[in-house]
Amino acid sequence: MKFLRRLGPDPHENGKQTPALDGCPDLWELADGDIAVIGIDITEESRGRLPATAGCGLDERIVKLPRQILLAAKIDILSL
Repeated sequence: MKFLRRLGPDPHENGKQTPALDGCPDLWELADGDIAVIGIDITEESRGRLPATAGCGLDERIVKLPRQILLAAKIDILSL
């Protein structure tokens, strides 16, 4: 698996601090064209609240991504 390019700005751009001061929410395009999401794992507290038409398999995780991260990546996402 190869991380090809970040979608949106670097979350630490210009010395910006992230809430945990460690990792950060992020979006990446993979070499195969798929997208990787780095976010907060909310699987356990969300699994029982999913709509009837949604599911989360044993090999899947529900990840929370701050809205601003997705909005900041919009231009890059549209260019995929």
